[in-house]
Formats: sequence, structure tokens, C-alpha cells
Amino acid sequence: MNSGKTVFAQIMQLIPRREFNEIVTRYKGDYRVRNLSCHDQFLVICMAQYAGKNSLRDIEASLNALAMVKKLYHCGISYAVPRNTLAKANENRDWHIYAELGEVLIKKVRPLYAKDKFRLDIDNMVYAFDSTTISLCLKLCPWAKFRKNKGGIKIHTQIDLRGNLPVFIHLTQASVHDVNAMDEMYIEMGAIYLMDKGYIDFFRLFNNIHKNGAFFVTRAKDNMQYKVVSSREVDCQTGVVCDQIIRLTEEVSVKKYPDEFRLVVYEDFATGNVYRFITNHTGYEAPTIAELYRERWNVELFFKWIKQHLHIKSFYGTSENAVYTQIWIAVCAFLLLALAKKKMHIEGASLYMISQTIGTMLFEKIPVRELFNKPNLNVSSDDGQLELFRDLKS
Repeated sequence: MNSGKTVFAQIMQLIPRREFNEIVTRYKGDYRVRNLSCHDQFLVICMAQYAGKNSLRDIEASLNALAMVKKLYHCGISYAVPRNTLAKANENRDWHIYAELGEVLIKKVRPLYAKDKFRLDIDNMVYAFDSTTISLCLKLCPWAKFRKNKGGIKIHTQIDLRGNLPVFIHLTQASVHDVNAMDEMYIEMGAIYLMDKGYIDFFRLFNNIHKNGAFFVTRAKDNMQYKVVSSREVDCQTGVVCDQIIRLTEEVSVKKYPDEFRLVVYEDFATGNVYRFITNHTGYEAPTIAELYRERWNVELFFKWIKQHLHIKSFYGTSENAVYTQIWIAVCAFLLLALAKKKMHIEGASLYMISQTIGTMLFEKIPVRELFNKPNLNVSSDDGQLELFRDLKS
């Protein structure tokens, strides 16, 4: 039954207010604040993300229009925030407030997707780890210097492939090498971590993952020096060229990874490409190792979704704090949609479909779940009113 709340307000009521208020208090986010609280700032930026607003001026105009038709209050936003006030909040209010809120939301969302089906029949938790670079104007953001004439930041993300949800996000300048983010990874015993060969650092693979009882699957670099310890029989019809236990031979590499690990060479019959995978997991068959790596592309789909639908290419501020604030609120907005999908029992709709639908119906007073009910397309009778259009066509 419709409670009178707008679609936006129904999504925002999923914010864990007690935990959020504790975070704000810890960082003194509302200290000496007269009007725009951290909660109001979060609501306004979330609304801008869902509605696709590309600038502070667009946000201000939308808030003023909503205030004129008396819809702003029903969205939970206390007043039409001037763009200068919002800009100052983005510049000065600690972005860690929203980063910690994101971590709280991750902990609430993950159990809801724990029983989702995974394409491969394996019991281990499977994570994909990768990064994406977001370009910034170097003149406006000199703190984000990447190359001589370019600026940017990296979003290092660990995705739980059961539900394709972020488990860990780490923001750095684009100049930071990917392997450095491995020191911040969330490592779980018995889990499998899928990474591209940009993350090959044998010291970290051995000490951060292997020694903690976890597994990695990645691609071997062309210059890897090794010797074959033993070989397994393979079925060439599955695309597996060889399945070997190997040991590194280069002196520096041996010190970093002194143990044996596995090399699987696989040919993709569809493209003719040959891939060399390395892993410390010796239990699964070679084709399963190749299929596991294929699942790594889900993290790329997550990056594409975030960039296209949560509008982090058009930033509302140029300082490091403002940029990081917007990215973390965008992540929180994504997690709130994932939470709404399960809490509101939205069946048969992807997060992409939910995002697109929510964006067009933000200020309507209709239960969110009803937005995804299939409409009745049966026309009961023709009472003659369609004759007008038939005449126009003729």
C-alpha cells in the first residue's frame, strides 16, 4: 500500500541512520553546521546521481523546481540547497564519512546476495580484483597529476562475483601502480582471487594470498622464467594445451615466491588466442581454471556500470576531497539500489534496469516494487476513440 513517500524517499529510507550518525559524530561532520547536514548533503548528491545531473547549477535548478511544486519535503530534503553551500560542503567535509558509510552498506548487502547462483559449480568464494582510471583535468586538479599533460585517479575494486557487488574499494592517484593496492586487499581464507597480469608481484602473491590460505588465478607474463616440476594429462578437445606444476628459476623471483605453483595453457577455439594462467590452486581441473579467469570480466562490467550510470565523469568539485566524496556517494547510491532490490523483493530486474527506472520516477509517489510489475497490455474494447488517429493516418 502506498505510504505517500516518493520513490526517492523509499530508497533513501534504507540508509542505516544509526551507523551513519555515529560516523558523522566521529568525524565531527555536522560540527557548527547550520543548514546543510551530512545527511542532507548525501541525499542531494544521491538525487543528482540518480537523476543524471552534471553540475552544481543543474542540481540547484532541480531543487528549486521541486521546492516550487512542494515535492522537496517529500523527498526528505529540508530545503533547496544553494550551489555555493553544496560546493563548500564537498570541499571541506571529510570524504571518509561516506567511505565508511559505504563499508557499512557493503556489510549489509553482501549477506542478501550470498545465496545467488554462480555460473561455475564451486564452493569457494570468488573475487575479481582490478582497477579503472578516471581522467581529470590537470589544470583544475593539479593534485591528481598522472602524466605530463594528464590527471587522473584510480579506483581499485574487489568484486564478489556472487551478486557482482564491491567488497573493497581503494582510491589512489592514477600514478600509483596496481600492485601497491594488493597490500590493502581483503583476504579471506579459502577464497579465490582473479586478477590480470598487471597485478603479478610474486612477493605479494606468496605472502598476501598464498600464505594466508587463499588462492589466486592470473595470467603469466611472457618473460617468466621457470622449470617444469611435473605435468598432468590433458584433454586437448577442451582447449587445454598443457597443465604443469612449475617452479620459478630467476634468483630474485625465487626469493619472492619459493614454492611451486601451477601453469595452465589454454587455447580459446572461438578466437584462436592462447592464454597462460598461473594459480596456486591444484584441485580444480584445468578447464575450470580457464573459466574462472573468464569471470574476471564481471569487474569490468561493474566499472562500466558505475561510469555510465552514476555520473562520476562530471564532478561537482575539483579538490581531492570533493572528487573522493562524489565517488564514494556514487558507490553508496549503487549499494542502496542493490539493497532495495532484495529488501523490496524486486524480481526479474537487473540493477541497470532498476537504476534507469528509478531515475525517471524519482519524485512519483508509488511503491518501488510496483514500478517493475508488468503492465496489462490487453485492450478491453475499442470505444471509437481510436478512429481519430486512424483518420489522421489516412
